[in-house]
Amino acid sequence: MKNVGKKDANLRYLAAAVLIIISIFTNANLSVSIGLYVTALVLIVTGLVGFCGLYKLFGIDTCPLDTNKK
Repeated sequence: MKNVGKKDANLRYLAAAVLIIISIFTNANLSVSIGLYVTALVLIVTGLVGFCGLYKLFGIDTCPLDTNKK
């Protein structure tokens, strides 16, 4: 069941790109860089799959309603 809409997924991709750029162009130590890369990877995967576990936990759903489902 998807709970991440298209606009939300695009924002996740943008945020992931920003995190990767920050990691590349700053003098962050290794653990901070790894944390930024892992966070970016999670954002990309949740955007591609369309499911976010935290959204499920908090009852958030950014997918538009499908009127054809019954």
